[in-house]
Amino acid sequence: MGGLRFLTSGESHGKGLQVIIEGIVADLQLNEAYIARDLARRQKGYGRGGRMQIENDHAEIISGVRHGKTLGSPIGLIIWNRDWENWQDKMAADGADKPEDKITSPRPGHADLAGMLKYGTDDIRNILERASARETAARVAAGAVARRFLEELGIKINSHTLNIGGISISKTTQIDMDTVEQSPLRCCDTTAEKEMISAIDKAREEGDTLGGVFEVIASGVPVGLGSHIQWDKRLDGRIAQAIMSIHGIKGVEIGSGFDLANIKGSQAHDIIEISSENKTGYRWQRPTNRAGGIEGGITNGEHLVVRAAIKPIATLGKSLPSIDMASGQTTQAHYERSDICVVPAAGVIGEAMLALVLADAALEKLGGDSLTEIIHNYKNYRESLITSTKYE
Repeated sequence: MGGLRFLTSGESHGKGLQVIIEGIVADLQLNEAYIARDLARRQKGYGRGGRMQIENDHAEIISGVRHGKTLGSPIGLIIWNRDWENWQDKMAADGADKPEDKITSPRPGHADLAGMLKYGTDDIRNILERASARETAARVAAGAVARRFLEELGIKINSHTLNIGGISISKTTQIDMDTVEQSPLRCCDTTAEKEMISAIDKAREEGDTLGGVFEVIASGVPVGLGSHIQWDKRLDGRIAQAIMSIHGIKGVEIGSGFDLANIKGSQAHDIIEISSENKTGYRWQRPTNRAGGIEGGITNGEHLVVRAAIKPIATLGKSLPSIDMASGQTTQAHYERSDICVVPAAGVIGEAMLALVLADAALEKLGGDSLTEIIHNYKNYRESLITSTKYE
């Protein structure tokens, strides 16, 4: 059975992050420079913290690729942490615990308290290192591999910022991805961008943080990925799980999402029109895309549109009240170097997670062990769709 899966390992201040990606077909062109592009995009963004000044993320390919092409075997990647040299004593695999290094004041909004209780540890360091969003660098590297595969099928994935700290882009703004890639906030509305930057500066001065909303758009997605037959086959459910798994995400919607709850059915659904001019070759078209490219758990050929709300970072410069779990006394939550706003970076991570889900669904649908076989199957499938929908 076709499909893609991946695993990551590593801690925020450990030696590095590792990724294993299984299911990518043979003969796909892939190199470290391609993966590095998305890793660099993840590190950018106004409001990022000092860690991004230390790291220069680069994924080293250690298996599954030979002479610039995938072998069909598992692909192994490793991203070395430059900051490891400053943490060797605290994070050494064969070191010894030091009482003065122990963290006992959990941060509200982080995995600290629940994690230390679940795993029976009295040192939050054992939880926060893996719970850190540093892990998303590994996801972006894996997502870049999936993106490279999807490009062969004509699928493109982009993201942009919709809202930061309650400041939203204008509803009339034209989404221009060239502008987005040049923006420090991945925002295509220059007026809103200036207000967002001011809000981030103010939050920094106050020792606070800001969240927001980003949108991920996949174009060129064919009809027929996913299925209606079981709950775990529905593509919208798989996408929601993948996006929700990103650190700090508290809400996900596809298409018009929550807005559909406030209108009538006659207004909510995308009517189907006959069209002999459709560039895809199909004989239908949709004047709207409120469904966001998915109906009944199956892609319908329209752009796939996903939005996600990310809460403000839980590590605040002006720490929130907490409890010292060692003494039982009221105290301030632990503070560790952090960002002020990560919405732009979260959009890039969202791209990666969507790419991984779509690549998995495409491999599942099309089958095949080599890129040549996949492309052959895809062409046959597309031709069958066009042929089956022609009118006599």
